[in-house]
Amino acid sequence: MEGFWEISIVDTAARFSVVVLCIVVFLALFELVTKYDNWKEIKEGNLAVAMATGGKIFGISNIFRFSIEHNDALFLSIGWGVFGFLLLLIGYFIFEFLTPSFRIDKEIEEGNRAVGLLSLIISVGLSYVIGATII
Repeated sequence: MEGFWEISIVDTAARFSVVVLCIVVFLALFELVTKYDNWKEIKEGNLAVAMATGGKIFGISNIFRFSIEHNDALFLSIGWGVFGFLLLLIGYFIFEFLTPSFRIDKEIEEGNRAVGLLSLIISVGLSYVIGATII
């Protein structure tokens, strides 16, 4: 007889719940490092912020996809997902550092959709690179 945690539906529900919680926590951490209020800006129709935030959500989710795919144990999946998020966060700071001629946060807050789209693409792209390295 299978143990409780070995039942597929239980394992799926557990992983889903943990990933949703991680997305919420990680978005809150991203909120702390940006200079603007993500949800206020999105509510006001700032498409650049919506794209940047959507890229972060996709990026975090994609990292967890790879983490779950390559790890049987729930705690290993969480650990690799957290590590992947930290790498994504570092990527955000590198993006900000590599554009000294303008401030990424300021441009996104002001609704610069080109910068918002680029932020989305960087988050998504990095998530695939990070995910490919997860074992």
